[in-house]
Amino acid sequence: MSDYSESEVVSEQPVSEPAPVEKKKREGVKMTDKQKSDLNKHMEKMKKGGMSPSEMKSHRMKMMSRMRKGMSVNKSHKDIMG
Repeated sequence: MSDYSESEVVSEQPVSEPAPVEKKKREGVKMTDKQKSDLNKHMEKMKKGGMSPSEMKSHRMKMMSRMRKGMSVNKSHKDIMG
């Protein structure tokens, strides 16, 4: 006599995994001309202040990401530096 009865036989159908949930791709928000000119003025101040080229690039990227979300130049700068 076997240890398994016919009622205990498990069907070997593949278990389908749930489809991965796709993240919504964030739409790129472009900066306005005013934001661009304000950022350029700000970066000139930073250059005159003695910021190195690599620091300037990093600072500019951080500023741009915040400004695309709607922050002003001053708010963005305070958020990064403070």
